[in-house]
Amino acid sequence: MNNVMITGATGFIGSHIVRIFCENQIHVGCLMRETSNRKNLNGLPIEIKIGDIREGEGIETAFQGYDCVIHNAAKAEDWGHYDEFFQTNVMGTLNVLRASVKAGVKNIILTASNSVYGEENSFIVKDENSPYKSHYKYFGDGVFPCKLNYYRDTKALAKKEAIKFAKEHDLNLTIIEPVWVYGEREFNTGFYEYIKTAGTGIVFLPGSKKNKFHVVYAGDLARAYLAAYKKHLVGINCILIGNEKAESMDKIYRLFCLEAGIRKPFNIPKILVYPIAFKLELLYTIFRAKKPPLLTRGRVNMFYDNIEFSVKKAEELLGFTNQYTLEEGIKKTVAWYKEQKLI
Repeated sequence: MNNVMITGATGFIGSHIVRIFCENQIHVGCLMRETSNRKNLNGLPIEIKIGDIREGEGIETAFQGYDCVIHNAAKAEDWGHYDEFFQTNVMGTLNVLRASVKAGVKNIILTASNSVYGEENSFIVKDENSPYKSHYKYFGDGVFPCKLNYYRDTKALAKKEAIKFAKEHDLNLTIIEPVWVYGEREFNTGFYEYIKTAGTGIVFLPGSKKNKFHVVYAGDLARAYLAAYKKHLVGINCILIGNEKAESMDKIYRLFCLEAGIRKPFNIPKILVYPIAFKLELLYTIFRAKKPPLLTRGRVNMFYDNIEFSVKKAEELLGFTNQYTLEEGIKKTVAWYKEQKLI
């Protein structure tokens, strides 16, 4: 195996995957839309193929000649219409799998999410055998759904459908399930937004010193994809990828602020900030805003919930452990933001 096709290559995680494969002299093809911003891939020796996973037609032509498909493209946001999430995350995944079969590609690496096991407050350390629990029961969810559940629920459905399809077509399917990812080129998972907001001089932000949060540096996550590719895993394998241990969320944001040279805001108790988030989210939903408010129920709860996962399987099956400490990863990340004059 020495030819890999990657979907979602222009995005945050995808660009890290592309880079590490190129650095290891593996021929990389990138499936992207004609309108995709290719800035994150500048200077990399890649082969560009044009296609849209939501449409399905013609993707198999782009996949021909490749030994493995890494399907990373997804709608990974916390705002939008359910149909947008479903078409990209579920139907897009099935389109990629169908195209792979038609192109004769038997080896698939799929990006899933730790969220399929649930991101509610829990002191149970979850692993790959934990039950599906993607839907978070927010206050008022029956009246107006929290859009973050659209992402979680469609990623869980996509995983179920992918496993079913792989069994029916005898594919080797490795499902990489990252915890929360930070790193260079991250703008949508909360870390960059936090330090940008903190940099305004705001005195208080949501947060707690009591909860642990599981993260992984994007450069380390990319190494897990490379390890999975080189292992030639057979059958269906689900693997959680994260740092060896979860850290205090307060410590994570304190380190980000320290590297950015700004004062970390004081933590607001959840009882004070949640009602504000609820009202903002409801208002934005009623007026069909295209962008989310700064605070939503989903965003607020993430600051207070204890979320931990076991990454033992990654070490046993892939020989993977995080190379960068939390401090090192954050230092590299913030340095990139500064170089790009983003903070």
